[in-house]
Formats: sequence, structure tokens, C-alpha cells
Amino acid sequence: MGLRAQVRTRDGWAVQHAVMTVTDMTGTQVIRAAADEEGSVRTDAPLSPGPYTVIVTAAGYTPAASTAFVTATGRAEAGTVVLARQGGVELPPPGIWTLDPAHSSVAAVAQHLGISSVHGRFLEFGGRIEIAEDLEKSRVEAVIGAASIDTGNGMRDGHLKSPDFLDVERFPEIRYSSTGVVPAGPDRWTVRGELSLHGVAREVDLDLSYLGTGPDPWGGVRAAFRATAELRRDDFAMNYNQVVQAGISAIGATLRVELDVQAVRGKRLPGV
Repeated sequence: MGLRAQVRTRDGWAVQHAVMTVTDMTGTQVIRAAADEEGSVRTDAPLSPGPYTVIVTAAGYTPAASTAFVTATGRAEAGTVVLARQGGVELPPPGIWTLDPAHSSVAAVAQHLGISSVHGRFLEFGGRIEIAEDLEKSRVEAVIGAASIDTGNGMRDGHLKSPDFLDVERFPEIRYSSTGVVPAGPDRWTVRGELSLHGVAREVDLDLSYLGTGPDPWGGVRAAFRATAELRRDDFAMNYNQVVQAGISAIGATLRVELDVQAVRGKRLPGV
């Protein structure tokens, strides 16, 4: 019985402090409930069959309204309610933000044999984000240890570190340096920058989502971001191309980079 709903941001994160208000068609409030840590709202009080208006609010977000229909069982599913941040394109406060490797990931996905994907990640990386008063002048600097690649298979990792791919002996670091930030929609940005990989520097854009800012247990302030990019191996002189039957390459020509980043406000991480 009652009403069920999930409250999420556009990027799928739970909105823990959301409040759901339900009114009947006369405008009389019949339910008011808060979301839990998972962004779930559940009420047990039975409702009379018929249509209801569901309004979800949360500080910093634009309210969302929808209609829910209660069945003869006294229960209704409002589904997933998506809240958009007020202002949409607002980034964290200006200043230096330091990447926290312990709560971030740098991953890559490549197609294998044309039918599946191989997932890998880099275990050693660092960097910083500088949020400028003029947001388009904000900067991102990052460095990745090429030899820290980990795909869960030692033989494959050894091949990736070899001259066929990353050639980590000659090129131990992968570097990214941004040149500008351009709004691309609510909560989304395009980061223009240069990637230095395998001795080759190319312009690479990151599709960036800003996921929010909040306090951490250590007295700091954190901001969360998600970014993706697509690279072509041959743009970075990684031309290894074993061909299997029917002309299908063992490893795809493109590589999808997926970044999930937490950054701490300030030039140093807590305890460092």
C-alpha cells in the first residue's frame, strides 16, 4: 500500500534530502515523506483509488511535479523522479580542487574480437582542477602512470605495456592539460584540452558532467564529476592490429575513456 518513488539527479545519483508531497485532486495534502539515503520514498498509508499530484522538492533543485494513479489496492508507483539542479550550469566554488585517487577511477574500454569489450583501469594518477571566476577559463591538469594499467590479466597487461601499445619504458606518463571549458547543457560541459599519450600530443575533448558538491567526514568539501572521451589508437601511433578470421581486428580501433572523479577543495588532500 501507499506510494513508491525513486528520486535521482540527471546522472543517476540519489537525492537524499528530497521531500515528496502528495495531494488529491482538491489540492488537499494526503502524504508528505522524505527520501532515504538511497533516494527512495516509501509510504505505507493506503490511498483511495484515483489520480494524485506528486510534487518532489529538494534544496538546490528545481521542483518536479507529476501525476500518479492509485489502483484499487491502494498502491501507486511514481517511478523515478528526476530533479535538475537550479541554475543548471553552476560549477563548484572558484579555487583549486585536488583529485582524490582513493575515491576516483580512470578506466578505459576497448572492443575485443568485434563481439565484446575489455575493461581496464589505471591505478596511479593525480591532478587538480582550477575553477576560475570566469568559468570558461577553468583548467584541468592530470597525469597518469602508464605502467599502472590493470585489466585483470597479467599477460594482457604486459602486452599493453609493451611497444605495441603504451611502451611504458619510453613513455611512462600520460598527461592531460585543458585549454578551456564550454557549457554544453544543464550540468554538462565540454572540456577542451591536449592529451599526451605514447609520445603523441592530440587535442581531446572531455564530455563532463558535474554531479554535485558537499562536505566530507574529514572536514573538507568535495566535488564529483563524471567525464568520457573517445580516442582512436592510430591517432597516438598505437597501430598494433592482429587480424582474426573474416578480417575482424582482435582489438578495436577506438578506446572509450571513462572518468569518475572526486576532488577535494584545496591544494592538499586530508592527512597529506
